[in-house]
Amino acid sequence: MTHHILVVDDDPHIQEVISFALKQVGHSVTIARNGQEGLHQFAEKKPDLIVLDVGMPEMDGLELCRQIRKTSETPILFLSARDEEIDRILGLELGGDDYVTKPFSPRELVARVRAILKRQSTPKVEDVDDTTKYAHGKLTLDVARHIAEFDGTVLDLTAIEFAIVKGLMARPTFVFTREQIINIAYSHNIHVADRTVDSHIRNIRAKLSSAGCAVVVETVHGIGFRLSACEIE
Repeated sequence: MTHHILVVDDDPHIQEVISFALKQVGHSVTIARNGQEGLHQFAEKKPDLIVLDVGMPEMDGLELCRQIRKTSETPILFLSARDEEIDRILGLELGGDDYVTKPFSPRELVARVRAILKRQSTPKVEDVDDTTKYAHGKLTLDVARHIAEFDGTVLDLTAIEFAIVKGLMARPTFVFTREQIINIAYSHNIHVADRTVDSHIRNIRAKLSSAGCAVVVETVHGIGFRLSACEIE
């Protein structure tokens, strides 16, 4: 299936390599040379996925991601020339779906794009026509309306964070390994690393803490994570 991909990178060579690789597998591509142009092209073209360089002058990729996530859950694949874990974790916490470190193999990038698009276009069986509502402590989840609330405060969860919280609430006493959490949120993505789970859990904790939740997810050392009492601090 043909998808429209927005590539935001200030390096003409990288633009050319990515554009060629994506077009070879049937996708159409729009190029943006910086963050501001990327924001404009995103609003105008409404792409199916964004390949986004982290290190750009003026508006960098992380800031562009912040702007996009205010209004859209369009998948974002980050590119980074810096092989530092903090950059990758920060990108994922902001709502990125995956990352590739430069230099990269065009074949790997295409595989990552394919995995993300497949995950987006293939609904999970348990999510189809799901009208389930969950409640645990002060935390509530309305799956059909895709709304999460803590003590009446609506939580700004990304799609991946929502899926993780839903999985935890469906089995509130169960201790999930990182691999099991990956399967909950990334059922079609074989490239996700364990540390990505820690990033999302940390982000979920921060958002719930801001809403007044004492502890939403407990760490069970040596095993993984489970839902906590979800009560007011």
